[in-house]
Amino acid sequence: MQVSFACTEHNLKSRSEDRLCSGQERNGNYTSQGSVKTREGPGSRQTSQGHAHMKEAIGRHTSMKYRNLGKSGLRVSCLGLGTWVTFGSQISDEMAENLMTLAYENGVNLFDTAEVYASGRAEITLGNIIKKKGWRRSSFVITTKIYWGGQAETERGLSRKHIIEEIVRAMTFVINQGMAMYWGTSRWSAMEIMEAYSVARQFNLIPPVCEQAEYHYFQRDKVEVQLPELYHKIGVGAMTWSPLACGLITGKYSDGVPECSRAAMKGYQWLRERVNSEEGRRQLAKIKELHLLADRLGCTAAQLAIAWCLRSEGVSSVLLGVSNTDQLLENLGILSQMNPQTVTEMDAVLGNKPHSKKESRA
Repeated sequence: MQVSFACTEHNLKSRSEDRLCSGQERNGNYTSQGSVKTREGPGSRQTSQGHAHMKEAIGRHTSMKYRNLGKSGLRVSCLGLGTWVTFGSQISDEMAENLMTLAYENGVNLFDTAEVYASGRAEITLGNIIKKKGWRRSSFVITTKIYWGGQAETERGLSRKHIIEEIVRAMTFVINQGMAMYWGTSRWSAMEIMEAYSVARQFNLIPPVCEQAEYHYFQRDKVEVQLPELYHKIGVGAMTWSPLACGLITGKYSDGVPECSRAAMKGYQWLRERVNSEEGRRQLAKIKELHLLADRLGCTAAQLAIAWCLRSEGVSSVLLGVSNTDQLLENLGILSQMNPQTVTEMDAVLGNKPHSKKESRA
């Protein structure tokens, strides 16, 4: 379970001078931004093929689309850049800067990290790049997560982490102090999110605005069934991660585990086991069929998978994990829309479309 913040301009450092955002309670996400301004004029337009229940607009100078984060006023790019695995470990600081620059120039305004990524180095790398680039602080959003922290007993945890009221009070305090603008959750259950919202209403505190959840072809139930209900009831949106299932969907593991892949890295034994399992082999067979569909549509398997994630109700942004500029450019060039026929065809291949309780009763 994690929590999210939105850090303002004056809070770009944390426990050490180099760290990006501060936080001492619960594993979470920060959403950090000065103020995201939304303009609707000649340079941006309402799209008729956008998200079913979210106001979607195209940016002035790029083709990037933007949506509200849940039902909050925060506008985020439909695609965000994540730093898990890559920043501070897998790639050089120079490559990290190239990726952030390319993403920003193509309209990405959301950059996601966490204090635990690369033992804190990901936050440091991200913060150093932002300081060097000198971008307007009001033009981008940073999210980070807390919980795992460092090695010392005082550097991790969320303090009485099972008492949700305390977390809601802590996040409200952080926002009221000007250290953040919004807060959300990561890897919380729908019941826990609803409990946090109820506590906020009961004690006049600030409720969460988003949930960060894993979402891809083989992880669907939470984002497609549980979160839409929360979106309609309390306005909580979804920020999703791992759209390519740690690279599985690209097809790179079809003939085994390449030496340079994530599954071959130290600490990713779980991914190797997943790829080599019986279930992994069944998934790879389905992925081959979806590659053929992508070929027919004139896009790559990765572009199809990301567009598929964005079609889901309540999804505000999909976080991308890339290790080079070619991958980033490919992922940014997603399909402009997913028509119902394509979605139906993909569901037939996957065979795992979740059903809500209402549909089951019907």
